[in-house]
Amino acid sequence: MQLAFILYKYFPYGGLQRDFLRIALECQARGHAIRVYTPIWEGEVPVGFEVVVVPVKALFNHKRNEKLTAWVEADLARRPVDRVIGFNKMPGLDVYYAADGCFEDKAQTLRNPIYRKWGRYKHFADYERAVFAPESTTEILMISEVQQPLFIKHYHTPLQRFHLLPPGIAQDRRAPANAAQIRAEFRAEFKLADDDLLLVQIGSGFKTKGLDRSLKAVAALPRELRKRTRLIVIGQDDPKSFLLQIKTLGISEQVQILKGRSDIPRFLLGADLLIHPAYNENTGTVLLEALVAGLPVLVTDVCGYAHYIRDADAGRVLPSPFEQERLNHTLTDMLADDQRRAFWGRNGLAYADCADLYSMPQKAADVILGERV
Repeated sequence: MQLAFILYKYFPYGGLQRDFLRIALECQARGHAIRVYTPIWEGEVPVGFEVVVVPVKALFNHKRNEKLTAWVEADLARRPVDRVIGFNKMPGLDVYYAADGCFEDKAQTLRNPIYRKWGRYKHFADYERAVFAPESTTEILMISEVQQPLFIKHYHTPLQRFHLLPPGIAQDRRAPANAAQIRAEFRAEFKLADDDLLLVQIGSGFKTKGLDRSLKAVAALPRELRKRTRLIVIGQDDPKSFLLQIKTLGISEQVQILKGRSDIPRFLLGADLLIHPAYNENTGTVLLEALVAGLPVLVTDVCGYAHYIRDADAGRVLPSPFEQERLNHTLTDMLADDQRRAFWGRNGLAYADCADLYSMPQKAADVILGERV
């Protein structure tokens, strides 16, 4: 079959983008042709992919999205395909990969009522309705159990159109046989002493991921513990406001912010703790990448994958409503207890051996190709 994938932006380090690539490659491996429509493509194009960089620009994102939809519809009319798969909500999809949460629920619960009078609201509400309305025929690939009831609540979407996928952690994130050697080499490269403690926070979108909370927690560490603790932050985002916060908190010696990069497994093996106090997160793939690498996790319970950390007993999950003091105390306790961190790390590795945390691309391809109803 000829398959068309649509997404608003591709760059190598985003969670949605990595999921798209692995699903598309799985479909290609089964003998199907891949065409991709996107206004922005950064990075290499996989062999055999036809990437169409759609020439649309607009002052506002929702206007750009509408231009993209019209352009793609016209191109598909000239060059038809067998399936259209979207990684953002939009009309005309055969299959939608639900990386984002329910927009309508957020609009009603987190926004001022006047927001729903704006054109931006109307656009995103219409595009979400095009996927989830009862009369739509779009099949929905769900990656978060938490979000499905919200979509049904607002749109009365028939249950049979939802397909709940397992996580899709890449096997290269698992701790290899020479994990101890990789850890030692990494820590030597970053000049970390044996008793130094490395925190990592990984993910694009620093504000949503709660980086401000992490910085406050590092600043609140007891003096001696703070002196031997470093935080490395990795992600594609503008760090300007956070660099100012770091300076204001007086932790410039402790914190380093790096751009997105491809050697994340080395950081997961070299670190002592992953911190992820997100404000909201549909899933949180990095939580499971840490788990399968044997790295303990400190996470807020709003993340869709936080329950895996609890199930595996591979760290601590902070309850809602969020309290900064609780994060501060929990971080201090976790960093101060070497034996407990080792226990959580072993639990994560044991869980990685027995739980299905890897088959998302295969299961998604089954639905896309009509091999599973």
